[in-house]
Amino acid sequence: MSFTDAELTKDRFLGGKLHVLQPKTGYRAATDPVFLAAACPAKQGDSVLDLGSGAGTAGLCLAARVPVSVTGLEIQPEYAELARRNAAQNQIELEILDGDLAQMPDALKARTFDHVIMNPPFFGSGATPADHGRAVARQAQTDLRHWIDAGLRRLRQRGWITIIHLTDRLPDIIASLHNRAGGIEIKPLSPREHKPATRVILRARKGSKSKAVLCNPLILHEGASHSGDADSYTTAARAILRDGASIEF
Repeated sequence: MSFTDAELTKDRFLGGKLHVLQPKTGYRAATDPVFLAAACPAKQGDSVLDLGSGAGTAGLCLAARVPVSVTGLEIQPEYAELARRNAAQNQIELEILDGDLAQMPDALKARTFDHVIMNPPFFGSGATPADHGRAVARQAQTDLRHWIDAGLRRLRQRGWITIIHLTDRLPDIIASLHNRAGGIEIKPLSPREHKPATRVILRARKGSKSKAVLCNPLILHEGASHSGDADSYTTAARAILRDGASIEF
């Protein structure tokens, strides 16, 4: 099964540098995949595995910033097909594999990567959205520790794993990395100055014994509250979302 053109919208990312097809009623990428891509410390020629790649937004944003080889793994075939279509229309080479990270495809089992990036589902079981694609993307069918374990297994020694998630899952992420990856760098994402961070980006290096670092937060919006439809992003956030800048840790 695949999406028809009538079921899709074409959305601009990185200030229009990328155009990404997304389902009107399914899971729709917003800012998180862009921040995830901006946080990955990849260099030219590196190999990257995007676990749960969806329509390919994170991989496309990363490849648009730095020439890397990106492989995506996506459990929903219709989203995997959409990712391939998005890669083709943006003239960016992505390898998208169909499969479940809990039962890693044979095509990935023998491979390792310089980087693994992931944006795991934020929510556990509960009220299920009417749209199946949104439900799978937003609700965890596989435990977070299994996501991290799968990523670390595919990561070469001294390679980087980069994760975006809710702040209240930070203890679980750190516990899952214990004795396997170090040099942990934590970047809080705060909606506004003086507001608690709601999400966090964490990256760590496989096999590292270096100490963890809690970095200064990235403030996303100016002012005390949102006003109308105006773009209220801070200069730093706008540079990432509109210009494809990397996140400074």
